[in-house]
Amino acid sequence: MVKKIDGKIVAFKVKSQEQETAQPAAPATPEVEVQHMHEDMPRPEKLLGTTYKLKTPEHISEHSLFITINDVVLNEGTEHETRRPFEVFINSKSLEHYQWIVALTRIMSAVFRKGGDCTFLVEELRSVFDPRGGYWNKGKYVPSLIAEIGNVIEQHLTEIGMLGKPEVDAHQQAFLEAKKAELAGKPEPAAEEETGGNFPPSATLCYKCHNKSVIVKDGCQTCLNCGDSKCG
Repeated sequence: MVKKIDGKIVAFKVKSQEQETAQPAAPATPEVEVQHMHEDMPRPEKLLGTTYKLKTPEHISEHSLFITINDVVLNEGTEHETRRPFEVFINSKSLEHYQWIVALTRIMSAVFRKGGDCTFLVEELRSVFDPRGGYWNKGKYVPSLIAEIGNVIEQHLTEIGMLGKPEVDAHQQAFLEAKKAELAGKPEPAAEEETGGNFPPSATLCYKCHNKSVIVKDGCQTCLNCGDSKCG
């Protein structure tokens, strides 16, 4: 068979007939169509759901909130299998917050179904501050009820693998353990319910992780929970 060469020859290689027969062409592997979340995806008949109970102080709400997040499994049974949030519902006996809760859940569900990165919702919700002031819940300062809903969303996204667990490196962890050991021999009046029992009662609020876990040692304010430190 004669082939016409239109371009300029810049290199060549001689291949024997034996080499051509010894190396058959590899069969083409079919491309796997990976399914992604998008706003036109129809709602599956069955979704995986997780419900979180959110108990707040009585002055915030007399009744608990129950937050249910339903997930869809994409590319099930393949190496590309992922679990993504599809919709969220919040239920409570109290009708005090009914209107804004319905609006909030519909907006969050729309963001989930839009696809892409929805983890920004966590910081957006956690940055909402109640003008009447926040409250302490299980040793952690919460600036508003909406911020606590953001904490629940963060917990869920971490469990399904969309957010990584914040970890303190080995050197920082050793430093924090040493600080805790120094304080272990100095008992103070217990206030375990307020601090969660994990940090000294004299600890103050950390504005990075919102835990009451900041102590002053050697002239530095150090958070025993996340490791944030400021000196001077």
